[in-house]
Amino acid sequence: MCIISYHTCPISDEGMEVGGMNIYVLELSKQLSRQGYVIDIYTRSQSAKSPRIVEVQKNLRVIHLPAGPEKYLSPKSLKVFIPEFLKSYYKFIDEENLSYDILNCHYYLSGIVGFEIKKKFKIPMLMTFHTLALMKNLVARGSEEKETMERIKAEQVLVGVTDVMIATSESDATYLETLYNCPRQKIHVLTPGINFDLFYPIKKSLAKKQIGASEKHKIILFVGRIEPLKGVDVLLYSIKILLQKNPNSKLCLWIVGGNVTSEIKEWSKELQKLEELRRVLNISTSVKFVGRKEQKDLPYYYAAAEVVAMPSHYESFGLTALEAMACGTPVITTDATGVSDIFDKKHHSLITSANNPLMLASKIEELLIDKEKYAKISKEVRENVSDMSWENVAEKFALLCEHCQ
Repeated sequence: MCIISYHTCPISDEGMEVGGMNIYVLELSKQLSRQGYVIDIYTRSQSAKSPRIVEVQKNLRVIHLPAGPEKYLSPKSLKVFIPEFLKSYYKFIDEENLSYDILNCHYYLSGIVGFEIKKKFKIPMLMTFHTLALMKNLVARGSEEKETMERIKAEQVLVGVTDVMIATSESDATYLETLYNCPRQKIHVLTPGINFDLFYPIKKSLAKKQIGASEKHKIILFVGRIEPLKGVDVLLYSIKILLQKNPNSKLCLWIVGGNVTSEIKEWSKELQKLEELRRVLNISTSVKFVGRKEQKDLPYYYAAAEVVAMPSHYESFGLTALEAMACGTPVITTDATGVSDIFDKKHHSLITSANNPLMLASKIEELLIDKEKYAKISKEVRENVSDMSWENVAEKFALLCEHCQ
């Protein structure tokens, strides 16, 4: 099987684009290779120091191909290097005498690459966008956040030429059908999974000690990339509201994500906006910018938190919610996230609306006040995701591969 992850390397922990898609590609590939698939993942080289071929495990390799400068570049600047990437790909498979019977592409840029490979070798192609340009533009707050018409048109073409469209949630499946005119029979929902060897309940006192948090603090946690559509500013407003109503509550917000190792003036534009808002709202002592953390550290942050908040304006799924729930930590998310689809009726109290700090604050407060309800929900959210292993996801994906061959 050939997997294309053109714009981001699934085994990288550097760069702005590390997130749920990298985890999705890597964890799914690991499980498929354990089930007998021989998999090569092709990605654009972002460092001349990176080995061209990385053996991840038996039957699974990541291959870095030169295409443009070997450094991190914004996805919006990468389309021009696709011909060079294809040239490197054809050269590599020719030298190695390789052929593939399945092509799996992630993100629209990989789809553009994959379509050329599909035409040349006549092999079936499975496509996952992970995010949709039309939906991102719907919630964009400025022109700099908007996706290009070029990307929208590329996605529209790709839904027509791919053999199987994979949506990560029921809501994104509906958007593909209604906004992109994709035939419903071509769309299959494959939600992300959970690595239960990594994410499981940890005693709160132990987790707090591990991350250097005070036993007294009640941590509201955000984990994710720091970008406007994540709604972190809404969360800051909510924390201000909660602190104003409960000044002695020891409530605090920890924000995991972004690069905060340098001086504030060198932070990303969005991080600087959030820092300014933190000062304007006078909640600096109650809000901590933790910075980016490796996957192996995240279980301690989830377990140390009272609640994980996902205030996104749009999220095709929201993998951090699954990880937190596997650790037994309740998640409050907006109805604009794909993961909200898996919440049953009795847990609708954990769903808020986007861009509504009053409602989000109310949901957090309601959960923290009732200790009996909190303990019950903590147990239930863990049980609700108990069957969502990457092994199960891989088995469903394998059936899709058989379907399109």
